[in-house]
Amino acid sequence: MLNACPQCHRLYPADAGAFCQADGTRLVPSSELPPKANPDDPVIGHSIAGKYEVRRVVADGGMGRVYEARAVGDERRVAVKLLHADIADDEVNIERFRREANTSRELGHANVVEVIDFAETAGIPGRRVAAWYLAMEYLDGEELRAVLKRDIYLPLPRVIRVVSQLAEALDSAHARGFVHRDIKPDNVFLVRSGEGDVVKLLDFGSVKFTRGQDRGNKLTVMGTTIGSPFYMSPEQAHGSADLDHRADVWAVGVIVYEAMVGKVPFTAPNGPQILFKIVGDNPEPPSFANDKCPPELDAFMFKALQKKPAERYQSVGELADALGHTFGLSGDHHAWARAAESALQTQLDDARKAPSVPAPPPAPEAPLAQAELAPPPPAPGAPLTPPVAVAAPAKTSLPSVMVVPTTKTPAWVYPAAAVGVAALAGLVYALSR
Repeated sequence: MLNACPQCHRLYPADAGAFCQADGTRLVPSSELPPKANPDDPVIGHSIAGKYEVRRVVADGGMGRVYEARAVGDERRVAVKLLHADIADDEVNIERFRREANTSRELGHANVVEVIDFAETAGIPGRRVAAWYLAMEYLDGEELRAVLKRDIYLPLPRVIRVVSQLAEALDSAHARGFVHRDIKPDNVFLVRSGEGDVVKLLDFGSVKFTRGQDRGNKLTVMGTTIGSPFYMSPEQAHGSADLDHRADVWAVGVIVYEAMVGKVPFTAPNGPQILFKIVGDNPEPPSFANDKCPPELDAFMFKALQKKPAERYQSVGELADALGHTFGLSGDHHAWARAAESALQTQLDDARKAPSVPAPPPAPEAPLAQAELAPPPPAPGAPLTPPVAVAAPAKTSLPSVMVVPTTKTPAWVYPAAAVGVAALAGLVYALSR
């Protein structure tokens, strides 16, 4: 049983309360409030394929428009995505739409949006030819993009919970040979619950199959790029043909950076310049980009955003585990994905208060061997011998994010050196006489 708002035509489950959460209007049973036609969009008020009564527009994107609808018969709220007419003229776009539907259905994961139906139908108002639609579970919440646009940052417990659920969804997809290739805040939907966000991963339309599921029907020409520039891995920017799941690992790392720092690690006025920076530049360490960022995040991001896939985290699960362990959490992302944000905050507070283990005292220095002892001073009148060359210690390379502290020379060194020089000059003068 569904209720509906007479003012905005939103649908609500019967147990969601008596008033519309958007405008406060008293709700009525949806059976008593048939869908209302809208002259600006003839699809509103229409029944798609005789299955879904369209109530209102909820989103509009480059590929299609998404409507809230009521499933006829089972009184279920659904989101129906209808391909734009010009998009549906291209067979490649239709195939991407099909892949989005089939991949989501095949995964059947709690953190991937549930796809209910996918088909072509005729009789859509304003369309001369048949239209393609995709029916999905209706989600109450907002995209991560909207949250970041409004709040700029996310609290650490929320970031850990979101990334942990993303890890469960993406690791499951990767294990079945699916690489998402378009991970970005726009495709991470957050359904709020009493314990925190429930992640729903959207839009597998850019999926890459790594186990031949496409049966050789490639949709991407070698050398072209797929995805949003800000979140593309270096191998995506290169249009690499052997791109794998670690491209998604990079993209999740960028999301962590953005959520903690308040901006993406690579910015430029246009797409090509962004890709040029991703390939050639190193990101600014988080604690330098934002002085409010915890310095512990620097080493984590240094590995997450390595240019070479083999040098970054090898799965999203490994990345999520490293993020939690960086801040002292015990366990792994499977536990954190289900933990309430308040419980994660308590664990983080406890880890911060825990006394650090003191470093062991330095071992006593071994006595110098005879060969290492300073040679005795020469006897009066003996010829001076040249000093023995000592090899300099090997140079070691430091990570670019390290800061090497400098030490100030003690003040007593300078007069002592002057006295030593004077004494040495006197000795040389005495021996030359």
